Amino acid sequence: MKKTFVAYVEYDPESKLYIGLIPSIPGVHTAAETLDELREKLKEVTSLCLEEMGEKAEDVEFVGIQNIEVEV
Repeated sequence: MKKTFVAYVEYDPESKLYIGLIPSIPGVHTAAETLDELREKLKEVTSLCLEEMGEKAEDVEFVGIQNIEVEV
């Protein structure tokens, strides 16, 4: 069975890396030099985390993303 997850991706100009995470799964985060490499790494770490979660993985559900504005 295949399942689709939403990944959050940012670019860090200081490290020159793309940072990706899947907020609905604890522990799924990684970094890479290219978006293609990041996608593959996210797939790998997602599979590992879901395997570790066992039956709880079936309860993972994406709810949404919100923009939060703060003064800086």
